[in-house]
Amino acid sequence: MIRRLTFVLLLTILAALPADATSLERGILDELNAARTDPRAYAGYLAEYRSHFRGSYYLLPGSRTRIVTREGTRGVDEAIRFLRRQRPLPPLSWSDGLARAAAELVREQEASGSTGHGSGDAGMRKRIDRQGEWKRTIGENVSYGPDDPRTVVIQLIIDDGVPGRGHRKNIYSPAFGVAGVACAPHPVYGTACAIDFAGGFKEE
Repeated sequence: MIRRLTFVLLLTILAALPADATSLERGILDELNAARTDPRAYAGYLAEYRSHFRGSYYLLPGSRTRIVTREGTRGVDEAIRFLRRQRPLPPLSWSDGLARAAAELVREQEASGSTGHGSGDAGMRKRIDRQGEWKRTIGENVSYGPDDPRTVVIQLIIDDGVPGRGHRKNIYSPAFGVAGVACAPHPVYGTACAIDFAGGFKEE
């Protein structure tokens, strides 16, 4: 019954997505919700991901491209343990306003080649404030490199080399109820995807 309800909730969220959201952006929201609503099952995807490691390198399936990590399989194993303990959370609803705030960041970085969360008028809070009124709290994750939804979310859950696991904490924060996603080409890393979160959001 719970799995059936989760499936219905995910279908409802998909129907609410804007028509101009790309398949990558829609897919990232789907993956975030799969990871939030059934973290123990999502641990299985990380276990499969782990099988592609050779020491500290991750080998992309079907390719000889090697991605260097700081923690190697230690970071993946720690993330798997976390997911097996994590309680399920409700899915996130899509927010057009948060997606526009995220798009401001990745489009600027497409032009500049920069990384991070922006500063000044391009900083996270100012970008989100321009789009509407947020409730309770806000946060932001940015992924560089992967161009498929599952790898984006797996990368953020593992949070390789980030001592505080801030990206993972955002994904599993019970304070967040809505999110918007935007992706763009990045001149250095290939793809940049930003996810903006809030407890709630009222469009301007």
